[in-house]
Amino acid sequence: MNPSSLNPNPILGDSVLGSKWFDPSYLFNQGIVFFRQFFDFIYNSGAGIISFYHALLFIFLLFFLTIISYTSIRMFEIRSKERKHLKQELAEYAHHQAEKEKKSKLGEAMSKNERWVKTLGYLFSQHSSDWKLAVIEADAMLEDLMNQLGFKGETFGDKLKSTTQDKFHDLSSAWEAHTVRNRIAHEGVSFELTQHEAKRVIALYEHIFRVFGFI
Repeated sequence: MNPSSLNPNPILGDSVLGSKWFDPSYLFNQGIVFFRQFFDFIYNSGAGIISFYHALLFIFLLFFLTIISYTSIRMFEIRSKERKHLKQELAEYAHHQAEKEKKSKLGEAMSKNERWVKTLGYLFSQHSSDWKLAVIEADAMLEDLMNQLGFKGETFGDKLKSTTQDKFHDLSSAWEAHTVRNRIAHEGVSFELTQHEAKRVIALYEHIFRVFGFI
């Protein structure tokens, strides 16, 4: 068989110019085959693509639900802390107002003795150093009272020693309060006096003053 009979153009043969990729019929057929395979792939894979799309939407949904849940929880915690803080602030304000009102009432009741009003001002101060001043001032008032009652002695301690329980019924209370005053004077800043203790000591002085009508 003559090889030239298999190729109408033996010069071109299967060269670049004689290649099948320059044959319109071949290219058209190949295009049809390609698009047919492509559409078959899309058709057969449609269910998988839709499932992937649904899965992607579900992931986004979970993400946004998580964000919303976290935000809601944080807002609830913040609101709870705000309510707790507000409640505490109201309680402190109410306590402050009650103390202020109590101080005002005591001041009005004892307005006939300015030194006692001053003493109460020290007692209800916010500064711990003023609580000590309240005890010192009350002790000085008690010494003046004993002078008016005629008790003799060079020092306040001597005046207390010169009397008896029969003459001065609150002698033990006077000694207890005066002992605290001496600790304040002798120990200075090293002596710690709480406001609660200061109020207790001032109450001892107050009872003595009321018994003798000094305030």
